[in-house]
Amino acid sequence: MQVKVRAFAGLREALGGERLVEISNGATMKGLLDAVGGTSATAAAALFEESGELKGHVILMRNGKRVGRADIETLALAEGDEIALFPPVAGG
Repeated sequence: MQVKVRAFAGLREALGGERLVEISNGATMKGLLDAVGGTSATAAAALFEESGELKGHVILMRNGKRVGRADIETLALAEGDEIALFPPVAGG
């Protein structure tokens, strides 16, 4: 199945702005992140700590709703889902 991945701001530079990612049926958010991070060393460094954990500043959204970190291992994705990846937002 395919899901759309959109990355913003600093993550956009490392991951590309928008892409369709092919993942297996029933794949979780973690599986998708592993697939995206596996595309290059730059992508892996943008998403994951050396320990393999998702970096603390990465914000995840699925179809416009925020995804909690506790859910990434179990949240199953569906065909056509749109996943957005944001770095922390700053401003004043």
